[in-house]
Amino acid sequence: MIFPDYQGGSIANLMSSIALAMGDWDTGYTPVPELDSERLSNVRNLVLLVVDGLGYQHLQANAPDTVLFQNTLGSLTSVCPTTTASAIPTFLSGLPPQQHGLTGWFTYFAEVGAVLTILPYTTRLGRMPIDERLLHPRQLSGVEPVFDRLSVNSHLVIPDWIAGATFNRAFTGRGRLRPYRGGMQGMFKGIQGAVNSGKGRNFIYAYWPEFDSLSHEYGVASPNVAAHLQMLDQAFSDMTARLKGTDTVVLVTADHGFIDTTPERTIRLSDHPILADTLMMPLCGEPRLAFCYVHPDRQATFESYVNSELSEVASLLRSEQLLADGAFGLGEPHPRLRDRIGHYALVMKQNYIMTSKLPDERPLSHIGVHGGLSPQEMYVPLINMDLSA
Repeated sequence: MIFPDYQGGSIANLMSSIALAMGDWDTGYTPVPELDSERLSNVRNLVLLVVDGLGYQHLQANAPDTVLFQNTLGSLTSVCPTTTASAIPTFLSGLPPQQHGLTGWFTYFAEVGAVLTILPYTTRLGRMPIDERLLHPRQLSGVEPVFDRLSVNSHLVIPDWIAGATFNRAFTGRGRLRPYRGGMQGMFKGIQGAVNSGKGRNFIYAYWPEFDSLSHEYGVASPNVAAHLQMLDQAFSDMTARLKGTDTVVLVTADHGFIDTTPERTIRLSDHPILADTLMMPLCGEPRLAFCYVHPDRQATFESYVNSELSEVASLLRSEQLLADGAFGLGEPHPRLRDRIGHYALVMKQNYIMTSKLPDERPLSHIGVHGGLSPQEMYVPLINMDLSA
């Protein structure tokens, strides 16, 4: 198991570097030492491109000749769990789950007594939209948008279908939305438009989701993903060539990496009724790292069953130990963090996943998966291109 390195080597530390350079905001996390802090503090345009799902090990092994990898400084760790639902809030707030309190695609919020899917901002059961006038996403997270903490112009270059979503609007703050259509060409055009947007310094956050989508559907090792990565690299190379001389630094990273699974490696809670009977609610978190809420009088049965029947596929950890070990971040935790990580965590081994299904849900059928603590999922690239004036 690989835990996040919040001492200077995680995406939270990358956000610390950006916060200091573009707003003199100390997030409480050490900046990334590999980055030139003086250069970032003086550059006119700082671009952060997040390629959803682009793991460092995948890039290193499968695309070593790309422009992206040739400009890689090394790797960073994601957060725990290694999932978009926990990592994107880190990019949007500058802080890891220890502070923003969002711990997976399915998170239990005790204050409202419900399991929610935080990014679509719906209930899990029935996928009903949540009225932000009744319950605002920032009430659940308790943190501000990073764009409100910076002293420069901020831009968000994101797909148009995400731009107006409740969660995204909640964390746009004073940033200027630049929704794009037209695939990767639309995104790179949006980045270029933000760079050329006028006087003053600019922080430009851009998000590309398709690598993640293809990896889920076909597997990260598929020809589909390989072809897509080559196209992305070419478009990235073309954009950086156009931006030469604009006094711009482009940083590229990801929210997590991927590992491919198979139907034979899928453990379904419905096939383990003794285990299911110990639980107070469905599994939360991620299929690769499941948070378990166990009846107080059935903990012995729960532990015994996991240790006897599932020890080859999952590591059993007490959630309180994960918190004590700093898996979610450093410093004072979110006041509701303990509620949101359950009593135990099942960290899946090799490429196993574990799922539970509510009545209205389809069985999970992804080939590419993430959320766990394997090196493939945890390590993401740190890419740096300085397009000096």
